[in-house]
Amino acid sequence: MFTGIIEQLGEITTLQNEGTNLHIEVKAPFISELQIDQSIAHNGTCLTVVELKEESYVVTAIDETLIKTNLGDLKVGDEVNLERCMVMNGRIDGHIVQGHVDQVGEVVGIEEKDGSWIFTFSYDPALGNVTVEKGSICINGTSLTVFNSSEGRFSVAIIPYTYDHTVFKNLKIGDRINLEFDIIGKYVAQYFNQIKGNYIQE
Repeated sequence: MFTGIIEQLGEITTLQNEGTNLHIEVKAPFISELQIDQSIAHNGTCLTVVELKEESYVVTAIDETLIKTNLGDLKVGDEVNLERCMVMNGRIDGHIVQGHVDQVGEVVGIEEKDGSWIFTFSYDPALGNVTVEKGSICINGTSLTVFNSSEGRFSVAIIPYTYDHTVFKNLKIGDRINLEFDIIGKYVAQYFNQIKGNYIQE
């Protein structure tokens, strides 16, 4: 489990394909604190550390992960948002994040406004995911609050600190982003879909 509060930015140093798998080597400031089998969210995608090096570590993304996330878009030298799994001994900032990306969205608007930035994203609503006004959303692993929520589209406000310390500063119009929708919202949506299905059958 994660919180959506980004700890550090990592740097992609090596990408190696093996069959349908992609081995991703990441240079990270907290490398001395890591261990094999540890879970780390990369742009919001939970991956397991399989190898440790002096200044970097390696994780493996399988084909299913590459299909459902933007990790296949990564290039050597790219920055990636990193968060280690939460420690249950203090306040939980952000919101409860599983590290399971629901779908990929697209950056459709970037506006600088009064020292902050407004990012607008689109996504395919046919997959059944929804946002709600002032609800939580996880974008590339970052916990944020939704506004201007509509079908298949929403916006978030990015303060300078978040902009400077995450991959948001690197995003451009047309870039693909990982989306994990709020777990409570997903259960509610599933429940009402089941009720609707039962009603139609009756």
